[in-house]
Amino acid sequence: MTGLQFLNPASLSRRQKIVLMIAADLLALPLCFTLALLLRAGNEELILQYGALPPLFIAACTIPVFSFSGLYRTVVRFIDLKVLWVAGVSLAALVALTYGVSFVTNDSRLPRAGLLIYWFIAFAYVVISRFLIRATLRRTERWRGARAQPIRRVGIFGAGEAGFQLASAMRASVDHEAVCFFDDDRSLDNHTVSDLPVFHTSRIKEQLQHLGIHEVVLAVPSLPPERRKRIVDKLHRYAVSVRTLPTLLELVDRKITMQSIREVKVEDLLGRPVVPPREALFAKCTQRKVVMVTGAGGSIGSELCRQVATQLPQKLIIFDHSEWALYTVEQELRRTFPALPLLARIGSVCDANAVAAAMQGQQVDTIYHAAAYKHVPLVEANMPEGIRNNVLGAVTIANMADRFGVQTCVLISTDKAVRPTNVMGASKRIAELIFQAAAARQGTRTVFSMVRFGNVLGSSGSVVPLFRSQIERGGPITITHPDVIRFFMLIPEAAQLVIQAGAMARGGEVFVLDMGQPVRIADLARTMIEMAGLMERTRKNPNGDIEIKIVGLRPGEKLYEELLIGGNVTPSEHERIMCTREERLEEGELRDRLRALYAACESRDELKIQTVVQSIVPEYAPYTSLEESGSMPVPAAPGDASQGAQEPPDDSRVPLQTALRRVASQTLNQPDTANGANPAQLSGSGKLL
Repeated sequence: MTGLQFLNPASLSRRQKIVLMIAADLLALPLCFTLALLLRAGNEELILQYGALPPLFIAACTIPVFSFSGLYRTVVRFIDLKVLWVAGVSLAALVALTYGVSFVTNDSRLPRAGLLIYWFIAFAYVVISRFLIRATLRRTERWRGARAQPIRRVGIFGAGEAGFQLASAMRASVDHEAVCFFDDDRSLDNHTVSDLPVFHTSRIKEQLQHLGIHEVVLAVPSLPPERRKRIVDKLHRYAVSVRTLPTLLELVDRKITMQSIREVKVEDLLGRPVVPPREALFAKCTQRKVVMVTGAGGSIGSELCRQVATQLPQKLIIFDHSEWALYTVEQELRRTFPALPLLARIGSVCDANAVAAAMQGQQVDTIYHAAAYKHVPLVEANMPEGIRNNVLGAVTIANMADRFGVQTCVLISTDKAVRPTNVMGASKRIAELIFQAAAARQGTRTVFSMVRFGNVLGSSGSVVPLFRSQIERGGPITITHPDVIRFFMLIPEAAQLVIQAGAMARGGEVFVLDMGQPVRIADLARTMIEMAGLMERTRKNPNGDIEIKIVGLRPGEKLYEELLIGGNVTPSEHERIMCTREERLEEGELRDRLRALYAACESRDELKIQTVVQSIVPEYAPYTSLEESGSMPVPAAPGDASQGAQEPPDDSRVPLQTALRRVASQTLNQPDTANGANPAQLSGSGKLL
């Protein structure tokens, strides 16, 4: 061991450190016993009387006791009171045993009078020495870390138990230093917690500047979402970085460490509490059941698989047309749930034979139908393909569920199905009508239901990853209209809703979640800019970092979405889930209109497709980009020929209601085999429903 290593204990090996600690204790413990005798007699009389042998004997006995208690196995930098307490109790046992043996044998070679005093002195030495070494090591590491990179000064929001644990953990950090607490409790203002001052939240701005705080960590796991959002918004205005501890649900009694801190996520700022699942409902259709998920590789489908897997199903069948997506979710499930009986099947939900092959001999109990095309602009630009996938897929799944006697079949729908202005939303409403008709079919053993919810944060195609990538590129963030608002929910929350809805269904219901207040997309964009530590570039602030650019509503896009078509809403078994029964079409009538829809898709005539879609979904009010280009005039309403064809105003999109009415009767009266289309072949089955 070199002299430089001796001066720098952190550079020693673990074995060398243990040897150094034992050597230090062998020197200090005899002195502790000698001091005990000095205090007992008040002079050196007892020390001279007994000589050097008793102090050396006690020290030699104490070292093995400390080793047995784990004192030398503990890393000094992270030593805690529990280890010291065990060492103290072990030392007390040694003192008591030594006193007892000496008393019984009446051995006069050991001064029993000083043993109790020795325990106090030796224990004080152990505690003080270890904490001094810990403080020295941490100070050395912090000094070295400061030379490598500046230490971030941190304010902790919340002077409760979580904040106390975080402050204790932060003392071991080489790059973060806790400097104060902020708390809503006025009685704590100007008090001290964990050796740090506490300030009321009204003094945040003042103390951020005074103490030079770089970052604030929210250490209140039970903080309501509304309050969390207000705090984060306020702190972002002060240009300070904000991070947070996990919620109570995420912590699950884990000890809080520096690794517990994470970035504030957009989902933390939803402004409403997450809807917790009810265990009885959650397990009813999944536990010890054979469950099939279509679209298993998608955002919702893959989360459904994860949630179902936690309920110990008898078997999970995952079905998707994308090989890569299916492979990805299969590997994740096999890694996370190695005991899960899993069956992965590639195929399209439009292919009845592929679906039947996946279900054959499996005795499927529950189907969650998540497979769909959902990107509004893409489906709008590819109407035949979008309708075929969403509508024919729903027909196939409904038929197969009925054919194989599935107990529960749940359709994942969308708020865009309510008074749709785009083909994607209209196709999902048609899928709902298909499931409603299937539920009303005589003799069916399957309980069909639909679940309708808003936008899902983090799903493929959602605004959050889009905005994040635009911010990373330096902007601009593009939004379609400053007044666009949307409902949002988390992916796990959506999956749990789907599973619970299936458990509550009796047949033909539409379930919707009480999603709280909608979020303005422009506000969401500004929040994400602030969360990135940047500022919005505006006319008033031309030196800002990221510009928000208005690009105009896309074809088929609405300013706001709705969750209910009618007002007939009833509560369900879950306090945050509503249930409604909406108007449906009789199976025979729906079958005829679907045949016309398949024929229109085969012709690839978009106006004809929109016309037939509107005959099935009367509230469908489509918009098109044709009017904007001026290539197609909008006809006047029937009976108003004096008006002639007129161009729509430049600042609006005129619905094609009049054009659709003009050709509706002609399209619906066409033969089923128009343009060579055979509806039975298109459906992949002998029946349309």
